[in-house]
Amino acid sequence: MLRIERVEVVLNPKAGNDKLHKQLDQILATLEHHFPFVNLYKTQDQGDAARRIEQIGEDVDLVIGAGGDGTIYELINALAPLDKRPAFGIIPAGTCNDFSRALGISQNPLIATEQICEQQFRAIDVGKCEHQYFLNFWGIGLITDVSTNIDPKVKESLGRLSYYLSVFQTVNEEKPFHLRIESKECSYEGDASMVLVGNGPFTGGIRAFFPGSDIEDGKLEVLVVESSRLQTFWDILRAKVMNNVPNNEGILYFQTEEVSIKTKPQRTIDCDGERTFQTPSTISILPAHINVAVGEYPVK
Repeated sequence: MLRIERVEVVLNPKAGNDKLHKQLDQILATLEHHFPFVNLYKTQDQGDAARRIEQIGEDVDLVIGAGGDGTIYELINALAPLDKRPAFGIIPAGTCNDFSRALGISQNPLIATEQICEQQFRAIDVGKCEHQYFLNFWGIGLITDVSTNIDPKVKESLGRLSYYLSVFQTVNEEKPFHLRIESKECSYEGDASMVLVGNGPFTGGIRAFFPGSDIEDGKLEVLVVESSRLQTFWDILRAKVMNNVPNNEGILYFQTEEVSIKTKPQRTIDCDGERTFQTPSTISILPAHINVAVGEYPVK
């Protein structure tokens, strides 16, 4: 069992329309009841969470990210490169909170805090490409454009539903791209509308693409949707095709430890909701890379 004494809570006060603000005193009181030393750090600007980890990352036993998927992405990208990595916990406060769902963490921040205090940890896999790490997914094509087209005001008012409304706006506008994908298990060259490389099972708050994904199996799951069968995107969402029919017409699916992806033209990469880099890219899995606090796990 991990020995947890020093805890750092990295809070994004803006996440989830400030919903953590009213519960913060109770959250801290619960943590302080279970751990000898608890420090709260509030971010103000993008990059603050990463800078905080640079300052204290190897000197604490547990880092708790209190915020949405953006906060969790920033923290895991600061924690994953460390030689001595503290354990990690999530108090969800964003729109989708995808990886906290994969860990069986409650979407109620107070219950999530209690789950972290139970100190049930699992060593989980982390995805990696050239410039960044990810817990959930690496994607190009339709998955990126859907996220880009979300109206921030709609996201604020409708939450997870905004992602699927954006699909309606995007799906008929999607232009195919030329794809070359290579791994030990599978190679493909041709047109595509979307490539998704998954670690976690949740996307946009539901088990849409990889419902059976295992974050402890040391494998990435790769999904390619060919441009000629864009309607299969809907098939996946409605019927969860990938759960029992790995390869449909127009769908390529396989598991691997590393995959190389090239496109013409270059495509913007969506990595756990962050869109900074472009193809080409080589994606790999880092097995059992970081200990995380889990709740009702494994998630059914």
